[in-house]
Amino acid sequence: MTTPSSAASPPPFGRTAVAMITPFRADGAPDLDGAQRLAVHLVEEGCDGIILSGTTGESSTTTDTEKEALLRAVVEAVGDRARITAGVGTGDTRHGVGLARTAERAGAHGLLVLPPPYSRPGQEAAAHHLRTVADATGLPVMLYDIPGRTGTALAAGTLLRLAEHPRVRGVKDCAYDLMKTAKVLAATGLAYYAGCDEQILPLRAAGAAGCVSTVANAAPWEIRAVLDAYDAGDPAAATRRHLALVPLIEAMMDTEHPGAVTAKALLNALGLPAGPVRAPLLAAGPEVTTGLLAALKAARQ
Repeated sequence: MTTPSSAASPPPFGRTAVAMITPFRADGAPDLDGAQRLAVHLVEEGCDGIILSGTTGESSTTTDTEKEALLRAVVEAVGDRARITAGVGTGDTRHGVGLARTAERAGAHGLLVLPPPYSRPGQEAAAHHLRTVADATGLPVMLYDIPGRTGTALAAGTLLRLAEHPRVRGVKDCAYDLMKTAKVLAATGLAYYAGCDEQILPLRAAGAAGCVSTVANAAPWEIRAVLDAYDAGDPAAATRRHLALVPLIEAMMDTEHPGAVTAKALLNALGLPAGPVRAPLLAAGPEVTTGLLAALKAARQ
């Protein structure tokens, strides 16, 4: 059983983790060389965790073969300089088990697992899916609580039961339910990660281990600086840095232009590997990109 005292151990998925985009070439194929260059850049700019094949990684439009190739490429480029966590989200439990085992063979350090989307299972069924995938490998598991996309919010009681599993080590929190988060943090040693950038500092102050940031694709140092300031005992500086990022966070997480779209628009404009998005997503237009660049410039001042 995990206990609150175990939260003092090093975060199992890094502290400043980035939900990395999946770079594509102009022809739509995965850009594995670009993925390696981007991963190295993100690590050198302060990220100690990389999440692959998540929402921002456009996992719903990449094949199993592409996911494995991306993972192998990033592991080769980064090695042990950052914790590499592979997203294995799927609506089919058997498929999730297969993805998890492939990720383990490919060198992942951990797994990101979400409740099955679309089918909207009850709590026990969702927990059974998550336990089954966690049972499939020896890797630590980060649960992904994102009801806005899966249709299933993990209840506090469900998270408390899942915390008993020896390989369930963390939660990527996109549930927008601070009471639930606080209850689970108080009762377990699960490493919580803010999955919504505007909550990075508030959740760190409540005891979270760190973040899984979309904005860190374009502003990795700035995201890390918020956590660095707080952990150095300077909450006032952390607050200043956090508030300076709010306009960029708002611009990048606009509901009309999801994080994969805005992150790729910024990376392309900055000359970093990104490429196009895959349909059904549509690329950001010039006006949106100009606004994003202005927000990024302001966040860096």
